[in-house]
Amino acid sequence: MLDANLTAQLKAYLEKVTQPIEIVASLDDSAKSLELNQLLGEITALSDRINLVRRDDNERKPSFAINRVGSDIGVRFAGIPMGHEFTSLVLALLQVGGHPSKTAADVIEQVQNLDGDYRFETYFSLSCQNCPDVVQALNLMSVLNPKIQHVAIDGALYQDEVDARQVMSVPTVYLNGQVFDQGRMSLEQILAKLDTGAARRVAEKLKAKDAFDVLVVGGGPAGSAAAIYAARKGIRTGVAAERFGGQVLDTMAIENFVSVSHTEGPKLATALEQHVKDYDVEIMNLQRAEKLLPATEADGLIGVRLANGATLKSKTVILSTGARWRQMNVPGEDEYRNKGVAYCPHCDGPVFKGKRVAVIGGGNSGVEAAIDLAGITSHVTLVEFDSKLRADEVLQRKLRSLPNVDIIVSAQSTEVLGDGQKVSGLAYKDRVNGDMHTVELEGIFVQIGLLPNTEWLKGTLELSPRGEIVIDERGQTSLPGVFAAGDATTVPYKQIVIAMGAGSTAALSAFDHLIRSPMATITERKRSPLDRNEPDGSSNQEGGTVAALFHPR
Repeated sequence: MLDANLTAQLKAYLEKVTQPIEIVASLDDSAKSLELNQLLGEITALSDRINLVRRDDNERKPSFAINRVGSDIGVRFAGIPMGHEFTSLVLALLQVGGHPSKTAADVIEQVQNLDGDYRFETYFSLSCQNCPDVVQALNLMSVLNPKIQHVAIDGALYQDEVDARQVMSVPTVYLNGQVFDQGRMSLEQILAKLDTGAARRVAEKLKAKDAFDVLVVGGGPAGSAAAIYAARKGIRTGVAAERFGGQVLDTMAIENFVSVSHTEGPKLATALEQHVKDYDVEIMNLQRAEKLLPATEADGLIGVRLANGATLKSKTVILSTGARWRQMNVPGEDEYRNKGVAYCPHCDGPVFKGKRVAVIGGGNSGVEAAIDLAGITSHVTLVEFDSKLRADEVLQRKLRSLPNVDIIVSAQSTEVLGDGQKVSGLAYKDRVNGDMHTVELEGIFVQIGLLPNTEWLKGTLELSPRGEIVIDERGQTSLPGVFAAGDATTVPYKQIVIAMGAGSTAALSAFDHLIRSPMATITERKRSPLDRNEPDGSSNQEGGTVAALFHPR
């Protein structure tokens, strides 16, 4: 199953294993069991510290456990973790095998201190770019704390379970038999849900922080670029982000990022975060901004109040809060979110294998989603509000060539229908004659663009009628000392490369503002080795190194 190049790379990584590992396979006579047995055999042959045994006593077949010999430490995969999950498999082998995680020491301690019995089950799909974060976080938790157990389940191989539990979105996580959460989650987010006192402790730490020279709100491409450019000036820089990576984390293929012919959103987000960490930047992740407080005459500092009650102070602020998926805002949409209403066809598409779905939106994203889903589902209905599709002609030609796709234009979606448990249909109005229609289906994928994350700024600075932050050519907002960049602003063309350029511009403008302001005294910071071009400026990236080498396939 593994080609020569992948085998060589995996062998090199398995040399980091220091503790003996036993892989326990539970198989039957199915083709997938034979395939898994082959994969496990190839892995075992690469290290004398790994032993493969077979015990067909697990209820899920094919599945396998990775156990540290002589301990209670282990993880389990139900399925064949290739595709996006191959990196999860490699990290599990390393961590169960004694290779230390580079997760922050305080986070590791928090996991180890969790009390109680936690039995997690995560349903994933091999095409889901959001799933590995959750699988890897829970796997690491089970390695660090023997009271935590985790099994990662490929929903495509266990369709009966998916149907019985009505799993309609991945990743879906169960804790002790009950739904715990759905969607992308980091280790810190999972801990925040389990450790109820964590938010209060974090808030107290944030309140005690000294004022920044530049505080970046948002951790997507614009925010990352702003933080790097500010930190390279040697000034005190902080980043407060609700989730580092932003909308990029939900992007599958990226093929227009200049100098990189192809990458994927989560991989790019990992690289962005690592680049920021190469500098002396304080990253405050999982922090949602709720209010911008203009500078006072007393101290000249701008405040950003967070959802946990803490307020961060800074001499300048760069807003790069990005955008989110636009909703239809019709009855039933919220009720059936993750119960048939979805926003990521790459992630959730496999859950609807053989079923009928609709795609809302006739732009490039909608048509691309319909093409993708047509290869998985039994039938796709594309619904467009306008009188014609707006996607590129090459995409339209491909879509119209597919036999299991219907296209409906001049249609206004009016209601998501369901039986109380899951989606059963979509109601829409014909905008030409006013007639009402219903389409019977099991899933609805909404692809109608983005909304800027700026509601918290209303009444504080100037916003456009679309809710975008109004900026000039330097990234300056209507509020002195406050700059903005990226998809949340009036900059045209919402693209990653444009957001990065805008973030760099905003940081340089903020620095220019600091050195010209009569009240500003720049806090001297120790520059990183990279900024001084010294030879010892090396990266300490952990899982990202593995992710960079083991491309999904």
